[in-house]
Amino acid sequence: MSKGPGLFSDIGKKAKDLLTKDYNSDQKFSVSTYSQAGVALTSTAVKKGGLSIGDIASQYKYKNAVVDVKVDTDSNISTTFTITDIVPSTKTIASFKVPDYNAGKLEVQYFHDHATLTTAVALNQSPAVDFSVTIGTPTIAFGAEAGYDTTAGNLTKYTAGLSVTQSVNSASIILGDKGDSIKASYVRYVDSLKRSAGVGEITRKFSTNENTFTVGGQYEVDPLTTVKAKLNNHGKLGALLQHEVMPKSLLTISGEIDTKSLEKHPKFGLSIALKP
Repeated sequence: MSKGPGLFSDIGKKAKDLLTKDYNSDQKFSVSTYSQAGVALTSTAVKKGGLSIGDIASQYKYKNAVVDVKVDTDSNISTTFTITDIVPSTKTIASFKVPDYNAGKLEVQYFHDHATLTTAVALNQSPAVDFSVTIGTPTIAFGAEAGYDTTAGNLTKYTAGLSVTQSVNSASIILGDKGDSIKASYVRYVDSLKRSAGVGEITRKFSTNENTFTVGGQYEVDPLTTVKAKLNNHGKLGALLQHEVMPKSLLTISGEIDTKSLEKHPKFGLSIALKP
């Protein structure tokens, strides 16, 4: 793939990951195994409100093709085929779900040194079409995405975004919800490996005049341990501790409290991911 501006979904992703990734309020346990034939198998159990939900996922890689299969406790089978470079600089992703055949989708991504294009079509009788374009360089990029309902004949969404990325700084602005919201974010890394960083994000909803401002950060205590924290203007305080107990195996403990309503029960999450 080219070293171009990236996908539209990459705009603002660094800030989003710092503020949301690995935060959870469930108990999750997963085990992964790998075979010499290139097959990866992952079993996951999640406890939500006293209910345990388990699923099994497998991945098979062969040359430029990847097949992902996931089976959940409701006997739903989700399959995704990803093939790179059928045509140079492209990635094709086909997915479908059994027994819900209307959940299928075909997506094609095209990468160029100064632009990326994506088109996704739902595989059903009344297909919805999503498309996006990003123009620029790895340093500065502008993009837009839209969704079209072929049955109703109207746009279901349209979003525009701008990102500026330097060695230790990353900033983005996204105009979304059909122009009803705007989100601006800024990330600054404080170490060469980009393991420690500070982040700020502000979102305004025009229809409700609601503003949400969130600040957070990530700090590498040592090569095996990372802590994260975040706080918004509504009083929601979250924090997590992640430790690599074995190579590639992570223990994550996270929690969230409402500082403006301390009588509410705090939320806690525990995740254990074991990999060979």
